[in-house]
Amino acid sequence: MTYDAHFRVWRGDTDAGDLQDYIVEVNDGEVVLDVIHRLQATQTPDLAVRWNCKAGKCGSCSAEINGRPRLLCMTRMNNFGADETVTVTPMRAFPVVRDLVTDVSFNYTKAQQIPAFAPPVGVAPGDYRMAQVDVERSQEFRKCIECFLCQDTCHVVRDHEENKQAFAGPRFLMRISELDMHPLDSRDRKLEAQDRHGLGYCNITKCCTEVCPEGIHITDNALIPLKERVADRKYDPLVWLGSKIFRRGSSTGGARTPGA
Repeated sequence: MTYDAHFRVWRGDTDAGDLQDYIVEVNDGEVVLDVIHRLQATQTPDLAVRWNCKAGKCGSCSAEINGRPRLLCMTRMNNFGADETVTVTPMRAFPVVRDLVTDVSFNYTKAQQIPAFAPPVGVAPGDYRMAQVDVERSQEFRKCIECFLCQDTCHVVRDHEENKQAFAGPRFLMRISELDMHPLDSRDRKLEAQDRHGLGYCNITKCCTEVCPEGIHITDNALIPLKERVADRKYDPLVWLGSKIFRRGSSTGGARTPGA
């Protein structure tokens, strides 16, 4: 079936912009990105949109459709009625470059601030050994395609620009949690997550989980467990005492002379 759909698309740049109306043909089996491409081909050749794989794996075509953060290439037109207006706007949490393209460099800055995987001292890469049961919890997080929809929908950065400096956002707190769960990562990341990357700003509303195109349970499987481990480290008296004893033992051990 072919029909004419009413699209409202945000057009503009860093200085100003507004929604513009278009009537565009829609065919069976198409996704929103198909319609945006048809707009480019037939009516608005200067419409800017970022995309690449058109298969939901590159994360490039992130935008907001009827106010909800989505991938343009994974949102099917049969989700909408033939008489329904489809509104496409850029991600609201990031500065607009032009039309549907936003500047997501905030996310790359946050990624650079997270220390890389730190293997145990003296263990060569070819000697890494771990059981499948030890990595199952964190494997889910490796599915992330960095579409940044979770970052866009998180109200901590979406509604409060001033929080961006102190808050890494759900995608990168998930990365910290992934590394903290890794059986061979030797770095203690718990207090870093709280004190440097703003874990305390997250109030676990699960909005990040709801928009994840990969179905990653960001809140339940990454953020809440990380919060629990941070709370144990900072407030559990037994954990606190154990860390003090361990630190004292390490310090004493380091001061011993060879053969002592």
